[in-house]
Amino acid sequence: MIEVKNVSKKYGDFYAIRNINFNIKDGEIVGFLGRNGAGKTTTMNMLTGFIEPTCGQIIVNGYDVDIKPKKVKGLIGYMPEGVPLYSDLTVKEFVSYMADLKLVPHKKKKEAVEKAIMQTGLDKVRNRLTRNLSRGFKQRVSMAGALVGDPEILILDEPTVGLDPKQVKEIRELIKSFKKNHTVILSSHILSEVSQICEKVIIIDKGEIIAIDTPENLEKNTETHLVFTINIEDAENQFEKLFKNDDSIKELKLIKENDDQTKVYQIELKDNITDDTEFRKKFAIRCAENNILNLGMKKEENSLEDAFIKLIEDRPEYSHEEIKKMQYQKELDDLRKEIDEKKELKEQKKEQREKLKQEKKEEKENSKNENENSEKEISKEKKDLQNKNNKDNSKGGNK
Repeated sequence: MIEVKNVSKKYGDFYAIRNINFNIKDGEIVGFLGRNGAGKTTTMNMLTGFIEPTCGQIIVNGYDVDIKPKKVKGLIGYMPEGVPLYSDLTVKEFVSYMADLKLVPHKKKKEAVEKAIMQTGLDKVRNRLTRNLSRGFKQRVSMAGALVGDPEILILDEPTVGLDPKQVKEIRELIKSFKKNHTVILSSHILSEVSQICEKVIIIDKGEIIAIDTPENLEKNTETHLVFTINIEDAENQFEKLFKNDDSIKELKLIKENDDQTKVYQIELKDNITDDTEFRKKFAIRCAENNILNLGMKKEENSLEDAFIKLIEDRPEYSHEEIKKMQYQKELDDLRKEIDEKKELKEQKKEQREKLKQEKKEEKENSKNENENSEKEISKEKKDLQNKNNKDNSKGGNK
């Protein structure tokens, strides 16, 4: 459905987006993550055709955004960040206006507007001015504007920012319902929300794509250590003595002591341990042998937020001059690569010409040999025929 190939966006000598590549399939709900200024909104604006990339190609449902911008815009419903509404229009008037902008046919317009209003739960406020709505309803109006006309692709930039927990939950369920008929690209700072809604996550930082995967794989692949929360009953206070110097444990600390004399500990295993099976067995045996009652062991799971922070925290901060230098070096490398490719192509063409020349030469030689052989055969046949005639004449003379 969406292909982004080697796309960059340059403002003056500064790259907001540098050589990004990704694909989004039909029916996917994709989370687009990045800290402020990472390039999320710039990328979304390029996908919608609102701004043009400096270089690269964006294909939407087989159409190039630069070549067929109107066709692409007809496929996309865009909910921009900040909820830009016309405050002097009612909800119905605004959605109707968006339908006009999208060139929804007049015969289908009334039905399309009604459908968008009902989908977003705006039926009871359809005749209210947008300026008199709560933040949650304004978000819904903006989303209805994106939905009207039933576009194949929805791009939602920060759709839940500023909403209370109840409103966030309602918008989240609404977005989930879009999966049946739409491809959705969702930008959000609420990583738990992305983890619950999205099947795939694209993380961008400083204008570059640094990860594309499912939330589950990102959480798993960025997990650096194993941590357990353990609830025990230790009447003889043996637990810390038994496990304090265990060669598998990096850190053991008491979290709290409960009123019923049970204790909660947190154990972090050493970084080189990736499989906790042996530790679990050892832990169970030692507790049983020393009359320590294990009331529960829970492994702490890595979250998408943990994965996100891990991926971006090790990326160095560069000054503007350093970024310019890196960008210049990349342009130089790309130019060298292009020259090498042209040189290689030239060599290939030269080889092809030499090969074709050799084939023609061989073909000419073969043709010449065939002609010579043919002439020899003809000459031999003539000679044989002449000898035969001579013999026949000689026999006739003897008679």
